[in-house]
Amino acid sequence: MPTIDLNCDMGESFGAYKIGDDAAMMDIITTANIACGFHAGDPSVMRDTIVSARENGVAIGAHPSFMDLYGFGRRRIYGERPEDIEAQIIYQIAAIQGMATALGWPVTHVKTHGSLGNIAAEDETLASVCVKAIKAVDPSLVFITLPYSQTMLAAEEAGLAVACEVYADRRYLENGMLAPRQMEGSVIHDLSASVDQVLSMVCDNRIPTISGSHLSVNAATVCIHGDTPGAPATARALRDRLSEAGVTIAPFTKPKM
Repeated sequence: MPTIDLNCDMGESFGAYKIGDDAAMMDIITTANIACGFHAGDPSVMRDTIVSARENGVAIGAHPSFMDLYGFGRRRIYGERPEDIEAQIIYQIAAIQGMATALGWPVTHVKTHGSLGNIAAEDETLASVCVKAIKAVDPSLVFITLPYSQTMLAAEEAGLAVACEVYADRRYLENGMLAPRQMEGSVIHDLSASVDQVLSMVCDNRIPTISGSHLSVNAATVCIHGDTPGAPATARALRDRLSEAGVTIAPFTKPKM
């Protein structure tokens, strides 16, 4: 029977502002992508999130973004020199690695956040920058990437390990990219529809597209968003339904000290 990882973007609170119910989600997921301070998160939030992950046996990874705290990393930033973006990504990965080392729970992977990830998925130059930055810090880190993306191609060409990520609550275009949020029907709100899509991708290795066609996929991890209302209940229901279908839930990369 198939095995799948459940990942969630976490540690996105900042100072007095709380985003998402990380404590509840940590009991459901198997991998956490932790904000590195450029779109969200701060040293205390990083520390607390890593400690919680360690206590729950959840694998952790760096979740770097554009330098965009004001826009939560979701603004499309252009004009930055590639070497400057590379430095920003290195800085963020190193921040999480330093905190994780101090707390005795290692970083296993990197997943780019927001617009950085969306643009890199389609832009060959930015994809290469992301891969170069990861390899510069630690070539043993796994890069979580979208199928059919420039980031996956760049990682494979550079010999960087990849984990193919699919989404439980997003529809796909015919080219394998996520349907833009402004497109009608791009976000799945119905739990049954979400489960059906995940089972198709995990058990049948097929991505249903918004047009009705299908694309082949070898998924390693499913992203579950934790910052939407009722996210923990939805995530728990999804995990239970997957288990009932015979799918084993486990981290794609287990932490090793």
